[in-house]
Amino acid sequence: MEDFSLATHKSAEKRARQNRVRSIRNASRKTRVKSTLKKLDDVLKSNNKAVAEEILKKASSMISKGVSKGTLRKRTASRKISRLSKKVSALAS
Repeated sequence: MEDFSLATHKSAEKRARQNRVRSIRNASRKTRVKSTLKKLDDVLKSNNKAVAEEILKKASSMISKGVSKGTLRKRTASRKISRLSKKVSALAS
């Protein structure tokens, strides 16, 4: 892949490299969170509370990690975790 950058200074080129790497890393984190949420949604539809609680624990951990790494916003993460917890607790055991 050709490395094309508009940066002309050495520090600007480094900045561009860092931004590219960080954007890939953030996208990966977001994708992982989204796929876990989809998995949880499927389990919620199957009405399996034990598995749903296990996946919720994993999902909330991933979401919190995304916040601490700066990928997700704190309020968004809090809202997602709250709504997911509400759905899981509403399941009949």
